[in-house]
Amino acid sequence: MEKLSDPYTIRYPQIVAVADESGEHVELIEFFDCVGGAMWVKRHYAQSPLVRSVRTVGATNRYLLRTGTADLALEGSVFPAGIAGVAVEGEEIAVTYRGLGGGGVGASICRAEARGVIRYESDPAGGGRLAGSTIWLPRRERVIIGVDDTDTPEEGATWTLAHNIARAVEDDRSRYLSHTIVQLFPVPYRTKNCVAIACEFATSDPVGLVRHYRDYLEEYTLSDETGMAVWRGFDSAPLEEFGRRVKRGEVSAGDLAALTDRRLSVVMNGRGAIGAVAAIPFATRYEEALALWNGVG
Repeated sequence: MEKLSDPYTIRYPQIVAVADESGEHVELIEFFDCVGGAMWVKRHYAQSPLVRSVRTVGATNRYLLRTGTADLALEGSVFPAGIAGVAVEGEEIAVTYRGLGGGGVGASICRAEARGVIRYESDPAGGGRLAGSTIWLPRRERVIIGVDDTDTPEEGATWTLAHNIARAVEDDRSRYLSHTIVQLFPVPYRTKNCVAIACEFATSDPVGLVRHYRDYLEEYTLSDETGMAVWRGFDSAPLEEFGRRVKRGEVSAGDLAALTDRRLSVVMNGRGAIGAVAAIPFATRYEEALALWNGVG
């Protein structure tokens, strides 16, 4: 029988954090390997005063946090673990965890040795003791890249190309977080299904990320009408009204040109740019993104 190298530790595969421009709000994205542990953490960490909300997206838990510190009234079974501190410190984000018993194991070494952690301070953990850690992560910003119209009636598929490019451009400075297929209103000149794609990244090199993505897209697109749009910002809600309009009906290039938010840029301005921009606010909102809003039924 093969020996277990570390039977009482499950290391998180990766932890990433993005901060808003003010440094007052942070989204902590924890990639998990053990779904049972992740669901336990999601339930209990939500009680932390610094946690505004938590949701599961694919193999990640995402915590929307406010910065500050909090005394955690930890109690076994009731509130056994949580987040006790969040700080944006220049180009780094510090997160402090505390937990009891098995929750202390998760709050300490399981996170301290995750990919993406710059450095850490961690307590010995195990048994029934209180333990925790503080980890420091690179401060990253959210970049959402919208893509539409890369295929032809004969070949290609936008959703596959967008994902494969996102994987190709991922590096230590830019982490690929999510891929969302967004159903748009089926306009007459669509290829077939009329969907656009939103690829979300956490990055400390937004300029390089966008350049590399555009270079790949220009090389591999099969269409002369490809659109690529980029949102650089913590919250893409300002584009929501436009996205909803494109899901409900046909929208003109003039409507797109009327958008003036400095956080939005159109990098490839083919006809697909309308769908590319419309996809951005639906990133990770899968039920809404996939719904067909064609007024039928």
